[in-house]
Amino acid sequence: MRSFLRRAVCIAAVSAFCAAFSADFGTSAEDSPEFPEISAKAAVVISADTGEVVFAENADTKLPMASTTKIMTTLLCIESGGLDVPFTVDSDAIRVEGSSMGLQEGDIVTKYDLCCGMLLPSGNDGANAAAVEIAGSIEAFAEMMNERAEEMGLSKTFFVTPSGLEGEGHGSSARDMAVLAAEALKNETFREICSSDTIKLEYGNPPYTRWLNNTNKLLSLYSGTYGVKTGFTDEAGRCLVSACQRDGKSLVCVTLNDPDDWNDHMALYDSCFPLVSSISPDIPEDISVELAGAVEESLRLESAEDAETLTVYGISGDDLEYTVAAPPFVYAPVAQGEEVAELIISCKSREIRRIPLYAAESAEYAEKNPEEKPKKVFFSGIISKIKNLLS
Repeated sequence: MRSFLRRAVCIAAVSAFCAAFSADFGTSAEDSPEFPEISAKAAVVISADTGEVVFAENADTKLPMASTTKIMTTLLCIESGGLDVPFTVDSDAIRVEGSSMGLQEGDIVTKYDLCCGMLLPSGNDGANAAAVEIAGSIEAFAEMMNERAEEMGLSKTFFVTPSGLEGEGHGSSARDMAVLAAEALKNETFREICSSDTIKLEYGNPPYTRWLNNTNKLLSLYSGTYGVKTGFTDEAGRCLVSACQRDGKSLVCVTLNDPDDWNDHMALYDSCFPLVSSISPDIPEDISVELAGAVEESLRLESAEDAETLTVYGISGDDLEYTVAAPPFVYAPVAQGEEVAELIISCKSREIRRIPLYAAESAEYAEKNPEEKPKKVFFSGIISKIKNLLS
């Protein structure tokens, strides 16, 4: 049920989140905030929850983004599954210049090891090894990266390498990288890794214990920082994607080609956090869906927990809208606690969060007349065909 609901609205969800960047929200010209002067060639600060832009400077300029590329590589690696399955790295893939997680020919690793090696020491060898293991080649993996970028609406982004080493056309914008980071941080595994100062792993031939250190000094320099990725090449300069949480509010900051990135991120957070607010969605209490095949004609739904607070810029709780996403037919029997639908929280027609909805009570099948049960089977067959087409 959950995968069906998510696939049914996947395109709308991604488009709605990215649309957050096309609208202009915030303060008026009379009371526009003062932002610090920064050294970056391009920069942006957004709400990690709603995608609203709080600060932007050349945010749509396409530039090389160095190893911040590995945000996408790591996300795809995590989503490919089998993170704890050991395998031997491809010998050719790990022969790459630049930063390394120390892979050698014949090393036995897991995808989880490679994710840590990409996000902490920024291993180019780990990125290439992951690409070949997942897609068969670096070129095929780059195609996967670009397909996902298109799904996310990253119009200024094009990937050539999984590591961030330059290739013809390889680049992104500060705005696109902020969208990518906000999406990646929704993944608990990704967030846990990128927020770690150090991680203890075992890999090699045979595997042995080693510690990986995070290149993101902002984790220790600025309280509340929980990611995301550093980057540097001669062409791209210093690049930094970070995320920070303060008083229940969460922001994502991106700077590209910034010789003073640590200080610029701290200054931007200092100026942007006072401008955003934290609101709690008020989940409706009377949520229900139509029910077929039972004595009752409707089924009450409830959420398992309260919705997390949202970081917003220029909006209030009154601007939030609630929509129930459910399949066209909900048939008995339904067990209490079974996931039946999702509650979509939107603001100004932009989807910003989804909350699972569960059956508040059980509903047993009740044959009201001889014709009802065959109808149920008939419509269930239609639903199965629709699901197969969408899968």
